[in-house]
Amino acid sequence: KIPGGEIEDCKVINGVMFNKDVTHPKMRRRIENPRILLLDCPLEYKKGESQTNVEITDEEDWNTMLRMEEEYIENMCAEIIAFKPDIVITEKGVSDLAQYVQEPHGRKRVRRRDEIQESDIGTGCGLFEVRKLGDEYFTFLEDCKDAKACTILIRGGSKDVLNEVERNLGDAMQVVRNVVFEPKLLLGGGCTEMAIACALAKEGLNVEGTMQWPFQAVGEAMEVIPRVLAQNCGVSVVRAITKLRAEHSKALQNGGTKCEMGINGISGEVANMNDIGLYEPFSVKIQTIKTSIESACMILRIDDIVSGSKHAQ
Repeated sequence: KIPGGEIEDCKVINGVMFNKDVTHPKMRRRIENPRILLLDCPLEYKKGESQTNVEITDEEDWNTMLRMEEEYIENMCAEIIAFKPDIVITEKGVSDLAQYVQEPHGRKRVRRRDEIQESDIGTGCGLFEVRKLGDEYFTFLEDCKDAKACTILIRGGSKDVLNEVERNLGDAMQVVRNVVFEPKLLLGGGCTEMAIACALAKEGLNVEGTMQWPFQAVGEAMEVIPRVLAQNCGVSVVRAITKLRAEHSKALQNGGTKCEMGINGISGEVANMNDIGLYEPFSVKIQTIKTSIESACMILRIDDIVSGSKHAQ
């Protein structure tokens, strides 16, 4: 999420990006088909892990120590440069000397091995480029062959807009995920709920006595979804629900003909959901019904316990 720009600037990058710039101003900021080396070791002199005291008695000894540190870094850089990488990326520190030695060659971040091999050099990236977004520079590694990762770049005028876009994007990705795991869809707009309500009402007529009540209660509860949709649109709720119920009841009377009518969430009119293209994931709909029935059963059990207590008597 990067503040600034417009929502239309959001995009999916076929590769990765991170918030880093080149470490030396003379390094190239655009390379096509680069050779990339990822390190997780620092390109600087490695200090002792435990506390170390060094006693220097001669002035030349100090220069010798500095030269040994420089040779250590130069040897590391020479080993890297031998494989001719265009870009060097490390998650650790980079000393000024390493930047100077590698300046004609490349750059920054990531994987550890005792010795570099040709197989460690990445060649699947199509384009390396550093771009400025807002006030900061970002590294883009794009057009990757057989990319196993992608980056979703979200832009917006404020943090609130960015957070809202992120939430909507998360919801949309979860919908896609549900459809992938359970590739079934049901008609939306309250069509499915009204179909269940009418079917329960019809089935309840075949049941005698008080056993009809659960059929009627669940059927009425199912009508809440299309009713709320109609309310949100500002239309006459009674007329919309009556018309929708009549359409589904008519379909049932005609031998169980499939009815695809539901509430158009924009206009509030009763319309064919298949024509509009409004669908909902099967797994979400089933889970919603299961959860509502289980919650109702739990509440009924609690009522029985309360009514059987001494205080209730």
